[in-house]
Amino acid sequence: MRRSRAITFGAVAAAIVGLGASIASLVDDLGTTATFCAETGCETVRRSAWAHPLGIPMSMFGVVFYAGMLVLAYTNAPRLRAWGAIAGAAWALWLIALQAFAIGAWCKLCMVADPAALAYAVAVLAGARALRFTFARGVAAPASVLVTVGVLALWTGGAPSPAQRLPPGTPDFVEKAQVAGAATIVEVVDFECPYCRRMQTRLTEALARVTAPIRVVRKMFPLRGHPHAMPAAIAYCCADAQGKGEAMATALYAARPEELTPDGCEKIAAEVGCDVERYRREMPQAQVRVAAEMAEVQAAGIHALPTLFIGGERVVGAGKSVEELTSMLEHAARHRPGAR
Repeated sequence: MRRSRAITFGAVAAAIVGLGASIASLVDDLGTTATFCAETGCETVRRSAWAHPLGIPMSMFGVVFYAGMLVLAYTNAPRLRAWGAIAGAAWALWLIALQAFAIGAWCKLCMVADPAALAYAVAVLAGARALRFTFARGVAAPASVLVTVGVLALWTGGAPSPAQRLPPGTPDFVEKAQVAGAATIVEVVDFECPYCRRMQTRLTEALARVTAPIRVVRKMFPLRGHPHAMPAAIAYCCADAQGKGEAMATALYAARPEELTPDGCEKIAAEVGCDVERYRREMPQAQVRVAAEMAEVQAAGIHALPTLFIGGERVVGAGKSVEELTSMLEHAARHRPGAR
């Protein structure tokens, strides 16, 4: 009897932990900046092509699943509970595999929510039974979820530090790109744009001079007057989904503009190590990402290229020298989130 009660409470505890992690992830997904998990891995997972199936944040599915499992914990429906547990475990294993083999990055909150689904399934299949609903238990469950969210906030670092606050008028997509521990460059990209290419050469040299941690986030904005910019943007997003974004960006900038045809971009993708079959399969998702990023850039009122943001400072045009860019990068690194 004691063993059965322990298994039952173990199942409920796993559902509570999973729901807390899913709620924290959903807050980050819906916010302009990360409230809980602002690390590079978390941000990479959130920006991946898998993060919003059907336009819905993946974390929303977790919230619905775990909330449903908590309701079933007080319902005498063993078969429904078992099938839900099995489906949740299978989904969790798929999400873990995605991070390991497709995205190439790990989100702290995901690695709480997904194993929680596996633990819940083990407990249910081991004989967890329905709990008799009482007022105390009804209050304890949501209170435990709130405690879990608070613990996760402490574990993941909590809200962004004041150093992350950017100047008024900074576009939302720039604010959302900031992470703890690194200065962030957000670059609005057209791979065919000659001025963007000129800026990229100087920026690459400036980055090589700075030793502090700096990450580059690219937002696609292929201009209509550049016929090869759109194929290159889609190609970059396909490569980025395979963890090859940096190498692909370097190769696309180095290629002659006339080489940035769909076939030419696919050849470049193969040269930087992309799985070509997967590259082709993910083109529809890449097209959706490009369209979404173009909408973000346009909504921010950005029309001139090159445009990039070093920390909170906007740079428009290719007029900055390597020395000026280096100075800006060093300033951003000194004031990066979490810097002391």
